[in-house]
Amino acid sequence: MSLARVDSLVKKLDLKPHPEGGYFSEYYRSKEVLKCPPERFHGEHVFKTSIYYLLQQGNVSMFHRLKQDELWHHYTGSSVVIHILDPEYGYQQLILGCALEDCQAEYQILVEQNVWFAAEVKDKSHFSLVGCTTSPGFDFSDWELANTEHLAREFPEQEALISRIMLST
Repeated sequence: MSLARVDSLVKKLDLKPHPEGGYFSEYYRSKEVLKCPPERFHGEHVFKTSIYYLLQQGNVSMFHRLKQDELWHHYTGSSVVIHILDPEYGYQQLILGCALEDCQAEYQILVEQNVWFAAEVKDKSHFSLVGCTTSPGFDFSDWELANTEHLAREFPEQEALISRIMLST
C-alpha cells in the first residue's frame, strides 16, 4: 500500500474520519428537497447525496444500517468485501471492485435499506476508494450503528464475523 497515495487522496478529497470507520467527504448534495419523504424518515430530505469513502489498511466500515438504499461504486485500489446481514435472507458477501482484475467483483453494489452491513478492504495491505450514493439523500438521522451483542443475538451464526468487524476499529 502506498501511504503517499492514501495521504494524497485524503488531502485532495478533503476526507475526514467517519464514525463507522474509514474516511469520507460529501461530493454531492442535491438542492431539491423532498417535503414529504416516506414516513421512515425524520423531516425533509434532499433528493440525493453522494460521498467519497476510503478504507485503508486496518480500517473497516462497522455494521450499520440506513433507512434508504445505498449504491456503492468502486473507483480505485483493492476490492472491498461487503458483508450483509438481512433478517429475511441471512448472510451475503458481495465483492465491490474492478471486475477486470477480480472475477468475483462488481463495479457497483446495491445495499438495500434497513439491512445491516459492513465493509472491509479485501487486500488487507492495500486501500480502496469508493463512492456511495443514497436517495433520498443521506442525513445522520437515517444511520444506525449496530450494537454488537444485539446483532450477534439476531445473527448467531455470524457472531465471529460481527465481533471481528465491530472490535477492529
